[in-house]
Amino acid sequence: MKTLSTLAALVPLVISGFASPVRAEDRGRVKRLTFDVRSVKDGKWSDAATWKPARVPRAGERVIVTSGTRVEFDVVTTKPIRLLQVAGTLAFSRTKDTQLDCGIIKIQGGEDCSESGFACDFHNVNAFGEPILPPKTKLPTLEVGTRDRPIPAGVTARVRLHHFQGMNVDDAPALVCCSGRMEIHGAPLSRTWDKLGADANPGDRVVTLAAAPTGWRSGDEILVTGSERKSRARTFRGDPDSVASEVRRIVRIDGARIELDKPLEEGHWGSGIRRSEVANLSRNVVIESADPEGARGHTIYHRFSHGGLSFARFAHLGKERTLGRYAIHFHLVGDTMRGAEVRGVAIVDSHNRWITVHGTQYLVVRDCVGYGSVGHGFFLEDGTEVYNLFDRNLAVQAYRGRRIPKQVMRFDPNDGAAFWWANGRNAFVRNVTCENDEYGYRYDSQMRSNFDSRLSVLQPDGTEKTVDIRKIPMWLFRDNEAHTEGLYAYAFSGTDGEGPDVKHPHHLKGLRAWEVHYALRAQLPTMWIEDVDIDGAAYGIYRPWFDNHVYRNLRIANTAAEPFNRGLDDRSTQHGSITVDGLTFGGKGYGRSMPLIQISANNLSGKAASHFRHVRIEDRKREPRPLVNLGGGPRLDPKTERSVPVYLHDWYGVGRHAEIVSTRAKDVKSKIGEYREDRPLTGDESRVREVGDVEFPKLLAPIDDSPPASVILGTQRSGDRVLVEGVSFDNTSVARVAVSGVAAKLVEKASGVVYWSAEIPTGARKSIEVRAHATDAAGNTEQNSHRLSF
Repeated sequence: MKTLSTLAALVPLVISGFASPVRAEDRGRVKRLTFDVRSVKDGKWSDAATWKPARVPRAGERVIVTSGTRVEFDVVTTKPIRLLQVAGTLAFSRTKDTQLDCGIIKIQGGEDCSESGFACDFHNVNAFGEPILPPKTKLPTLEVGTRDRPIPAGVTARVRLHHFQGMNVDDAPALVCCSGRMEIHGAPLSRTWDKLGADANPGDRVVTLAAAPTGWRSGDEILVTGSERKSRARTFRGDPDSVASEVRRIVRIDGARIELDKPLEEGHWGSGIRRSEVANLSRNVVIESADPEGARGHTIYHRFSHGGLSFARFAHLGKERTLGRYAIHFHLVGDTMRGAEVRGVAIVDSHNRWITVHGTQYLVVRDCVGYGSVGHGFFLEDGTEVYNLFDRNLAVQAYRGRRIPKQVMRFDPNDGAAFWWANGRNAFVRNVTCENDEYGYRYDSQMRSNFDSRLSVLQPDGTEKTVDIRKIPMWLFRDNEAHTEGLYAYAFSGTDGEGPDVKHPHHLKGLRAWEVHYALRAQLPTMWIEDVDIDGAAYGIYRPWFDNHVYRNLRIANTAAEPFNRGLDDRSTQHGSITVDGLTFGGKGYGRSMPLIQISANNLSGKAASHFRHVRIEDRKREPRPLVNLGGGPRLDPKTERSVPVYLHDWYGVGRHAEIVSTRAKDVKSKIGEYREDRPLTGDESRVREVGDVEFPKLLAPIDDSPPASVILGTQRSGDRVLVEGVSFDNTSVARVAVSGVAAKLVEKASGVVYWSAEIPTGARKSIEVRAHATDAAGNTEQNSHRLSF
């Protein structure tokens, strides 16, 4: 086990190559650029006296805002400058519309600079790889609004990224933060997206939201998500006939009612349990590529950077099939940006991800809208990422891409998942996905010849330890939803049977899936899955790796093919036992041959069994299928001597259980006379007998010994007090949060996540440190608390 201090000497080696600064052996080869214009004092961009030479920067020039100067950007450019280095502070006006057109923007200390749109150019770093600045030097800072003082409504700020001849097309154009501060903040919206509050029919020009939004304006572009799966080719990309989501403009807002510029062409459901969403895609702060059909731009935060993004629009960014060039990218940041937040942004038409979290911990991504991405959308890149929170995001149309050359996870086909991750110690709550080519949610963690799943991972106490990430349980996955997906709603697989122990199972709670093909692929061992609602899927529980699976409170309705699949589908193999406590089948039936519950043919351990109780069929008269039988597809003759019995506990009364078996089972054939046909409980190749001495087993022994995680999101000083705001999240529930000894006020609490605030007295001190940590309901107290000095 390594501590952070023992890793100190290793960090520069990690970040100096592909990550951030120029390597020592390469310093002499870095071309030192000559800046055409430099700031010489505080002032406005439009004021010639701010610059040397004494004129406003011109098209095609290289410009530096020098250290110690603050320049207010107050113009709308007509032609782009080539390069802008911000070594001092560049702050966009909050009182007038602005537009900056540029090839490469670097927030970077010093005056060394290259035209790399990825790598940083500083040389002097400490033992951790952090740039060494002269005493009392402020961080290089780009301010397009701040968290507390965003660009206000009615004022627009726009950054347009242009490619210049001579720049590497794989690198440029770009917006790069090299251990500086990059703040991009637009006017807040009460909600960036919401559910429909009423059905919207073809021809309607008004949609009704679940609640009246604030911050939405006439002229805004909105997305109304699809409600029905349409036939399609392999991808939604460029196939309008397969897409049910529609983009419109707002003409007028009257409370929760929104008038559109054009009638809807599709129906969108807004009542019952199936309801589509309406998302606002417009923001008054915009970062975009100037030529979406040509060389697109990208944005990136490097290690030891500061800042955050909120309520901005990132449009037409991302370089397709190019490693590291994404719409929004946190690159090998570790925990050096703990406190950073991406909130309320709209990422539209990305050619390479929406947000990539690479080697980064404690990032908060909430209330964002992703619409149109080549490859996966919200993406955690290499399996080392932990304690990142994705809360209340909407993800629509992540398209099938191709593998990216030199990608870390070589086994990943990049086939279009709204959310993709490989380390379970992250939090996904209250998100919704729609019309993604392959997956709404994809967890995939593999050991391969070209990828070793044994990685150095941050531990709850702040140390690092090499662990097999396949054995890390999914820590917080709750109250997520997927609908109208291309193929899968939820797909959890890839570990080849490796998984956590029975005390720390993968825990999934509050899943909803509707209008999908495969609802829930539970292809991992040791899973605790509860409160699941599947409606309108071809397959319900699909291709499961049955081994210590515990299901509670499932509803599966209107399944066209296989509601509850056998182990590993056509392999019909069960490794261990499962329990299902509370299972309701509802809706319309679809034929006589396919059972509601399938029997697995092969019992690999010899001890596997399937136990069900509290099974209910809402309308037996409309459901002609057998309840338990062999599955569809190939009906295999068992290879194992032992069969996999299915038990329906208390089926015939209290203590009177039904044992259902396959007539093909080797160990059943010699005693088949003890079983009988009982349709529609049994089918053509299943039989039942009553038994009374079978216990409903307890397969898991879950314990909660994992502490919460906390992130300080913002501080604001007023007189002798500091208001501290933050978030804490836990695999069960957060009981309390303390900030420098003061009990925090819990402002919003849901799904294991708590947003909080606290007022901390400072007295006459000019500089202070605040420390935040949480305690969960089981008494686990956070060890690696968030400390912030300012």
